[in-house]
Amino acid sequence: MAALDSGLREVDDNLPKTPALDEESPFATLMSLFDEAAAKLGISPDNYAILRKPDRETNVAVPYRLDDGTLAMADGYRVQHNQGLGPFMGPLRIAPDVSVDLLRALAAWMTWKCSILNIPFGGSAGAILLDPRELSRGELERAVRRYVSSLLDIVGPEKDIFGPDIGAGEDVMAWVMDTVSSHERHTVNAAVTGKPVSLAGTRENERAVAHGLRVIQQHAAEKYGLTDPSTRVIIQGAGDVGGTLARLLHADGLRVCGLSDVHGGVYNEAGLDIPELLNWSKEKGTLNGCPGSHETMSNEDLLVSPCEILIPCAVANAVHSRNARAIETKLIIEGAHGPVSARADHILDDRGIPVIPDVLANAGGVVAHYFEWVQNRQGLSWIEAVVRKRLTRFMTEAWIAVQKVEDQYGVRTRMAAHMLAVTRVSAADNLRGIYA
Repeated sequence: MAALDSGLREVDDNLPKTPALDEESPFATLMSLFDEAAAKLGISPDNYAILRKPDRETNVAVPYRLDDGTLAMADGYRVQHNQGLGPFMGPLRIAPDVSVDLLRALAAWMTWKCSILNIPFGGSAGAILLDPRELSRGELERAVRRYVSSLLDIVGPEKDIFGPDIGAGEDVMAWVMDTVSSHERHTVNAAVTGKPVSLAGTRENERAVAHGLRVIQQHAAEKYGLTDPSTRVIIQGAGDVGGTLARLLHADGLRVCGLSDVHGGVYNEAGLDIPELLNWSKEKGTLNGCPGSHETMSNEDLLVSPCEILIPCAVANAVHSRNARAIETKLIIEGAHGPVSARADHILDDRGIPVIPDVLANAGGVVAHYFEWVQNRQGLSWIEAVVRKRLTRFMTEAWIAVQKVEDQYGVRTRMAAHMLAVTRVSAADNLRGIYA
């Protein structure tokens, strides 16, 4: 036994280690919120232990052939968090620096989002540890197909549905669907979401997060008395989410006074010409240099510029403990994953600045993926107006449900959202019971 233990320790020492968690990492933030929500709800220790740990974590080797004929190896992962509400659904990320801890956080985020939006899925997340920029299209396709084929026992439309993420767009989703279909000997388009429309993807998919944010912004503005047309809005991010949201809010008559991309931001307290800025960005690849009446500044300076509504749609921890006290806004709506760190969240709460959390605000994309799965199962494609109407309904019902928990327990919106999610998942687990 001693020799066996020694051998296991030697093997463990030679395995790559998961990076140490930063105190403001997404996983640390997620777990601190979950712990607090479970405590406030009085979740039993047995249920708590089940909910806190993912149902399954799978690691697969991904051998793939390079264009020169040689073989290369990569690591692949799939974390499946909780299937109390239904099959798993979650993103596939292709990047060289993804940790298992991050995948656990992403999978749990998906569980909570599905629960809050009343979608009958549990959360999952997967990754292939590769840099797509260093691979040819053929090399990437071979790696993706090998990864999927290694997971066929645990994925599929009734088991675990893939969705797009960093490094894995529509083309990758098409390869995933075709790989599953080839093994099943018939087309299984419901095994994947985020597909091209020509392969049974849903309309409005790329704009779903922005449309959902718009719905939540309207409800939150009404709650906090920020419905005046002179309300100033700053949006960090000018891509599919931030740029689309800026265009929608500008069309609604709101004064979008700040907008930024990875190169920096532009600001005009009187309001920006959003269509002109976004057209310039589309043509030039940056907001920099766009003519017009506005000043340029860094992303950091834009975040602390005065406004009534701040919507960070770009990166995690954009608002952190070092700038939270300098934020000049009356409301923050999280458009990205974890743009407000755990420390910053408490600082903002102490300052009386409400934060609408990502698990509610940016969940429009999850709803769209559910819609795609439903349409694939029905064999019926919905028109854009139907998708938008049903998305609005789902987001509004989630907002109302979260507000009821907030009023009942007297907690901030972020905690109310997590408490609602934990309550629903815990109830589903209790009803299903434990089978052994």
